Amino acid sequence: MNSRNWTRRFTHLWIVALALVITAAWSLPSAEAAWKPTRPIEFVIMAGKGGGADRIARLMQKIVTQNNWSPQPLVPINKKGGSGAEAMLYMKSKQGNPHVILVTLNSFFTTPALRKLPVSYKNFTPIYRLAMDTFLLWVNKKSGITNVDQFVKAVKAKGGKWTMGGTGKMQEDQLVTNMLSQAYGLKGLITYVPFRGGGTVAKNLAGGHLDSTVNNPAEGLPHTPNKMVPIAALTPKRIPAFPNVPTFAELGKPSLVYFMMRSINAPGGIPAGATKWYSNLFTKLCNSDAWKTYTKKKALNRACLTGGPLASFFADEDVKHKKLLKGMGLIK
Repeated sequence: MNSRNWTRRFTHLWIVALALVITAAWSLPSAEAAWKPTRPIEFVIMAGKGGGADRIARLMQKIVTQNNWSPQPLVPINKKGGSGAEAMLYMKSKQGNPHVILVTLNSFFTTPALRKLPVSYKNFTPIYRLAMDTFLLWVNKKSGITNVDQFVKAVKAKGGKWTMGGTGKMQEDQLVTNMLSQAYGLKGLITYVPFRGGGTVAKNLAGGHLDSTVNNPAEGLPHTPNKMVPIAALTPKRIPAFPNVPTFAELGKPSLVYFMMRSINAPGGIPAGATKWYSNLFTKLCNSDAWKTYTKKKALNRACLTGGPLASFFADEDVKHKKLLKGMGLIK
């Protein structure tokens, strides 16, 4: 074979080999793009059944199922022990497992600090923030209380026997109760009564077994206006669903503002493709008409956030909650 023929044959073989490599690259998607769940997804809820977190998680499950957005079902699992400690420790044990995700509240930051747990938000993979939930101060309608001045007077008149119901110990509801006590000089006059879920808290106030609560709107609405009455909101502006309810800021207490996040996290160390898949899933959910309708109806602030901005948000919230806990003398 002369040199010219050899050169032509070599060139032909090289072109064929290059074409095969390119074809293979195009036909095999990257691991990141190809990832999808291959078994049911544990949808862990760090609160009991019936409360705001539980209702929201099950709504998310319903929206995903109805739209066929996941090849595998989301299976809600309530792990309410220790004000979220049980759920966070469980998630930490699932390091690297992409088939487990967690619905997180602000106890995502407070519980590890208060209970000195060997876990923090840094152990998890941030996926998505869907909303910021609001708080209202509620009383039983039969109490006759219609404003905060009457509330403060009634608390003082009861001489330390006033009860405020909330979800868990040293979670969001108790923090808000402490904030109210400090702002209105009610320290030692309000007895905080913990329950396993916000739904149970609302039922106890509606049934007359508590004097007040700081439920989220979604938890109190089923009992409004016949049994429960909201008298003030812990928001900068009035909540559209409650246009006649003043904010504490309007009442001269601008520091009484508090929101609770509704976010999704996964265990640390999961594949990048899994993070992207979940982020895409909850982006669709957050922008869905069903989610927009729900957040408007239940007085949540829809707040879609993912990626680096979400990680920064978590870091800021952790600092904010540690300052809040220190200011109340709950941690050093």
